[in-house]
Amino acid sequence: MTAPARATTSAGADARSSEELIRAEEPVLAHNYHPLPVVVARAEGTWVEDVEGRRYLDMLAGYSALNFGHRNPVLIEAAHRQLDRLTLTSRAFHNDQLAGFAESLAALTGLDMVLPMNTGAEAVESAVKVARKWAYEVKGVEPGRATIVVAAGNFHGRTTTIVSFSTDESAREGFGPFTPGFRVVPYNDLAALEAAIDETTAAVLIEPVQGEAGVIIPDDGYLAGVRELTRRAGCLFVADEIQSGLGRTGTTLAVEHESVVPDLLLLGKALGGGIVPVSAVVGRRDVLSVLRPGEHGSTFGGNPLAAAVGSAVVGLLETGEYQRRAAELGVVLRDGLAALVGRGVEGFRSRGLWAGVDIDPSIGTGREISQGLMDEGILVKDTHGSTIRLAPPLTITAEELLSALGSLEKVLTRGV
Repeated sequence: MTAPARATTSAGADARSSEELIRAEEPVLAHNYHPLPVVVARAEGTWVEDVEGRRYLDMLAGYSALNFGHRNPVLIEAAHRQLDRLTLTSRAFHNDQLAGFAESLAALTGLDMVLPMNTGAEAVESAVKVARKWAYEVKGVEPGRATIVVAAGNFHGRTTTIVSFSTDESAREGFGPFTPGFRVVPYNDLAALEAAIDETTAAVLIEPVQGEAGVIIPDDGYLAGVRELTRRAGCLFVADEIQSGLGRTGTTLAVEHESVVPDLLLLGKALGGGIVPVSAVVGRRDVLSVLRPGEHGSTFGGNPLAAAVGSAVVGLLETGEYQRRAAELGVVLRDGLAALVGRGVEGFRSRGLWAGVDIDPSIGTGREISQGLMDEGILVKDTHGSTIRLAPPLTITAEELLSALGSLEKVLTRGV
């Protein structure tokens, strides 16, 4: 059967309406997402525009993948320059962008070596492999017995191994059998963590701030406690900063709030500037050196286009501007949300330009509030019932942020 012809613009974009495009996705796209009914066609800075020309303030920033805004001119220029030269060689050969990227990223994080990958889940999977190999070769764990301790409420990705240690049943149901070798303890509970660590423990893998769980921030001293427990037990501390890292919390890394340095650091999302998927495991030389040629790899990991964009991202962070903006505007966000507590907001948690906001369930679900905000020209996303997440680009202005908070107040006041 011949597919129906589709109208396109002169630039090749699909000219169908939002409603038509949403309807067209239904029979041909796997239903692994439940997006809000907005079809984005263009974007610049903190604003996106749908196919009908309606503008929306982006208060999600691609779950922190767009920390530097849509189409940041510095990053776009770096991508264009590299597109005209070289995009892919595979790691069968060297390329002229990778060394500079690795050098600058290692320097930015204060660590030694970089293992470049593509997606966040790949970085987590890579860290699991590295930690296990380190446990066998360096720590002396009996082959096949290495364990990794993780926290309840975690979100590290959706591959088979990663959902094996998820506590979200919607991520697990129907996908077993699951990968063994993981122990789950409550988040923010040092006593439980200490009890779970033994001679087989290769690593403790945690998010310094749990993003998908609703921006859950641990007590002061928790991260330092994790660092001390792992050091004392002779196992690795692996910090997943794929969402929390690269400026989001007001520091380059969220672990910096407690002056903690992990053994392995996982980065992604913002590392690609919203242009290409870029992730990395950054860590101590003696840990990442357990990998030898042929034991791990990625055709696209470390490709020259990704390395060029990643280097430009590091360059933006080296100025400290984005970290300062997140810290300063984070105060505006916190104060604005505090004013809404008891007026439709039951509570919230924020660090830098990142917040999880618990909505009074009698007013509406997180999904309903998100749709109400969409109608007001504000894009956010819900999680876990009546919680919404706010994570605007770090380029947002105070005026834009206050406008978004005003729209939230309006939606909460009128209900859904």
